[in-house]
Amino acid sequence: MALELGLSGLQRWMQTVVVHPGTSEEAIASEAAQNEVPAPRLAEVILPSRTLSPPERVAIYQSMYPLRMEEALASDYGALKHFLGDDGFFALVRGYVEAHPSRSYTLNRLGDHLPEYVQTAPGLPRRDFCHDLARLERAVAQVFDAEETPCLTEPEVAAVAPEAWEVARLQPVAAFRLLSFRYPVNAYLDSVRDEDHEHHPRARRKDSWAAIYRRHYAVWRHELTRPAHDLLADLVAGKSLGEAVAAALRGGRRAPSQEELFRWFREWVSGGVFRSVVLPPNA
Repeated sequence: MALELGLSGLQRWMQTVVVHPGTSEEAIASEAAQNEVPAPRLAEVILPSRTLSPPERVAIYQSMYPLRMEEALASDYGALKHFLGDDGFFALVRGYVEAHPSRSYTLNRLGDHLPEYVQTAPGLPRRDFCHDLARLERAVAQVFDAEETPCLTEPEVAAVAPEAWEVARLQPVAAFRLLSFRYPVNAYLDSVRDEDHEHHPRARRKDSWAAIYRRHYAVWRHELTRPAHDLLADLVAGKSLGEAVAAALRGGRRAPSQEELFRWFREWVSGGVFRSVVLPPNA
């Protein structure tokens, strides 16, 4: 009797054998694969070529899978690969795709869980630094792929009455992330992208903060001070401008000056961080 597999069954079988972490023979003989295509009937699904048997043809795809996954993840996590080295990064990828195999038509979401996996990956050096670095690179990738929303224009800003700014609430563009780190990973990423390999920041504890956003399809990363981060975090969380500024000015010894606050605010508005100003009905 002919093997009745269907397209969906063939797709399930192909994914099962391709992502299997063992050898191609083990993949073909695995229980999940045999539920779709019994190993003795493999030739009914994969024909031999002039030089290769059906299992050998399967082995080509199965052996290429981790290499393709490494290539895809390296495009989003280039600085992490640089830090770990080729062999270290490939070992990380092999463990990661075994735990989180690709299950989508696109590889854009493949690395979504890598920062969390870094926290438990076996044998990883400087785990906390790698975790921060992976978080930063994931944010950059997410911002790059996020929806492009219009940012505030000069006429929209000018239309807000001066006395209304205190109660105004600002909404960030969709392609925006605000992050805090325990290590100087933004500076490390800069040094990797600038190929300034002689001046990489050391993986030593040093708190840092960064805003990542996209404007006109270009991704921007801005290093922030702690007060600037806190002010921006309050604004993004929905506090009014007056509330956020008042909280910043209560910051004790690290409280910024009013001049600094207004300079940051102008830079964020002109840089394209915000997309709209929301005013109360009676403002």
